[in-house]
Amino acid sequence: MALVARSECSKLLVMISAAAALVTVVCGVSGTFPSSVMTLQRAFPANQKVEFEVLRDRDRLRHARLLQNMAGGVVNFPVIGSPDPNSVGLYFTRIKLGSPPREFNVQIDTGSDILWVTCSSCNNCPRISGLGVDLSFYDALSSSTASPISCSDQLCASAECTTEGNQCSYSFQYGDSSGTSGQYLSDLLFFDTVVGTTSLIASSSAPIIFGCSTIQSGSLTSPDRAIDGIFGFGQHDLSVISQLSSRGITPKVFSHCLKGDGSGGGILVLGEIMDPRIVYTPLVPSQPHYNVYLQSIAVNGQLLPIDPAVFATSGNCGTIVDSGTTLAYLVPEAYEPFVSAITAFVSQFSNLVISSGKPCYEVSTSIFEIFPSVAFNFAGGASMVLRPSEYLVHMGFNEDSSLWCLGFEKTNCVTILGDIVLKDKIFVYDLAHQRIGWADYDCSMSVNVSITSGKDEFINSGQLRVNGGPSICLYPKTIITLTKTVYTHFLRALILLSMGFGFSFL
Repeated sequence: MALVARSECSKLLVMISAAAALVTVVCGVSGTFPSSVMTLQRAFPANQKVEFEVLRDRDRLRHARLLQNMAGGVVNFPVIGSPDPNSVGLYFTRIKLGSPPREFNVQIDTGSDILWVTCSSCNNCPRISGLGVDLSFYDALSSSTASPISCSDQLCASAECTTEGNQCSYSFQYGDSSGTSGQYLSDLLFFDTVVGTTSLIASSSAPIIFGCSTIQSGSLTSPDRAIDGIFGFGQHDLSVISQLSSRGITPKVFSHCLKGDGSGGGILVLGEIMDPRIVYTPLVPSQPHYNVYLQSIAVNGQLLPIDPAVFATSGNCGTIVDSGTTLAYLVPEAYEPFVSAITAFVSQFSNLVISSGKPCYEVSTSIFEIFPSVAFNFAGGASMVLRPSEYLVHMGFNEDSSLWCLGFEKTNCVTILGDIVLKDKIFVYDLAHQRIGWADYDCSMSVNVSITSGKDEFINSGQLRVNGGPSICLYPKTIITLTKTVYTHFLRALILLSMGFGFSFL
């Protein structure tokens, strides 16, 4: 893939690129600042299914955490969903911290704010992980560039302080009785960089403030999905993107594109993915999460009879875009007419099957032939159009039909747009202009990335050529790697047997 460049770089772009079987590599252009590159791939195949109850339980656990009142020093923990809603997965990136640099696998989460890793002094933290990764522990004494954050530090104003040692700390208990606490530290974050079209700098770094977890409780101590920490992409001043942008290292914008097929993967860029089809809607100001103004829902072009007030932001209520939620959730006032409209539209072509109150449909042809399009309409005239595959979940096959269930759940107060509707789209979180945008996209393809803040210049993520020679690939061992790991469970036969069908599981 050829490089496309219209201007010199003026911002460092931290790019997390992904592809399932394809190794995505990145081209750089000459400029004052280098481009930092990370790749994303999926660690395990997603060829097994997981039951809806598991998805709901994980999402509800996450939502209990999301809806806690935000306090100083708060740290949130995700249960990250998969682009394939039949799998439960975690997006994580392999970062390097300290001197000498040590690798850590940290979860990617748009619903939390800071980067934190597990401290070596943590006694009750998991020592093994069911995700197939080796756990690492941060030891400040082993890093020559580590330094504690004192209580007098300006950044500690909204956090907590320990009288012993005068250290800035954090502590938080979640609604499910899990929690974490620890201290804030400063150390070097390492990443590989591409400068211009002729050189690769394999070890750039920037000092960042992060949390070092010394105590974990509740479900966080379970080894089944244990990981080294969390890489938060929230809007707080202590998030990595806020820290880097405040120093002019990256723009205050990040983007992602999640692949919707079973291979998973995608692209995450600390910078702005460019596409002329992207539409934007404003973010609700002064919110801890990515709240938007949802105004209406249409099925097959017909607006549903829903009062827009049910989507409004008030307290813990509102509409949230959250990549850490697997399914999607609607308030009852929107859920009921939504289900009714879809069911009525397909009534001549599909048999409705109800299991535990959940609508499912027995289909003997392509869902794209019989199910309607759905449009979510937002402030500013932006619409998010969903294809049937973006609101239905394939549950299995019968002899001459397949079963598809609605990927939306009913919940009180808050509407959450999770991975099922975010997949196969570019999403841009423009924090500088307080807006979020999206466009349909094949996330296995390369992307155009802006190299200046608020301008149209861009580079194309293609192949890197060094000194005019042949193309080379940047493999995971030489760069920071964002990995998709999936841990799955078979569907319990009870779900489908209760419907009276003998479905096989794919």
